[in-house]
Amino acid sequence: MLHSRNLLSGKRKYLWALILILCISVICLAFNMIDGDGFDIAKREVLLRKIGDELLTQSGDSRSRVLPVKKIAENEYQISFENELTFQPDSLVNTTRRLLANDPLASDYVVNVLNCNNSSVVYGYAISNNKRDDIVACRGRVQPRGCYLVNIKFKPKSIINTKQGYLLGSLSFLAFVGFVFFRSVKPRKAEPVNQNTGMLTFGSVVFNAQERQLVIKENTIDLTGTETRLLRIFALSPNQTIARSRLQKEIWEDDGVIVGRSLDVFISKLRKKLEPDPNINIVVIRGKGYKLEISA
Repeated sequence: MLHSRNLLSGKRKYLWALILILCISVICLAFNMIDGDGFDIAKREVLLRKIGDELLTQSGDSRSRVLPVKKIAENEYQISFENELTFQPDSLVNTTRRLLANDPLASDYVVNVLNCNNSSVVYGYAISNNKRDDIVACRGRVQPRGCYLVNIKFKPKSIINTKQGYLLGSLSFLAFVGFVFFRSVKPRKAEPVNQNTGMLTFGSVVFNAQERQLVIKENTIDLTGTETRLLRIFALSPNQTIARSRLQKEIWEDDGVIVGRSLDVFISKLRKKLEPDPNINIVVIRGKGYKLEISA
């Protein structure tokens, strides 16, 4: 019994240690992902400026500036220029595809080139991680020189979903570990009777039916013959409801007289003698009978 208690205590410590490690791991993972996400976004803005630089160079302008990249919406950015420029759709498509291949969050995006004066779309296309889903039109047509804005909208990357997946996966694993643990430490049935000594153990109680004694936390408690017979029935079927009629029959049948209140009196006496172990109690199952309830 002592070995079982030590094993249970060890399992509990192991579970709490596992919970702590998982919580720390999840928190660290979340922060690392946030940090990594911030770095990738900063890198993306540099790549967008590089796109603007190459567009100006392809337009024959090596001196004017690419204005600061603006984030105009969630996952959408705008590249603007100091001077007017011209561009070829093929070059724009190839440039964005080549440079944004270095952005781990940019597998799918839509590019719209707007007229600065009226915000009308003068050219647009969509690039997908699956090339068969690319939408690119009007290739080979040179656009006239003018004031343009380049808007690039990225499909929300699965980094958030991945982050949630890690968190949910960790919580699911934690729930599974908890389920396995609590299944392994559910209320235990009393150990089989030792045929030589008549000893039963449940909770912290050692029940010696032959000697009519209970040993609870090193304290010995004497039992009467009736209390011993009654407790033995409960101890052989812990956490199971036993019908009142069965108890009365098995305890008092030989005496020939069954007094209705006698059972309640002996149940009350047994409860008091089992009180030193708070995890053990004889409870009333209304309308059915009694149960020796042993909790972990």
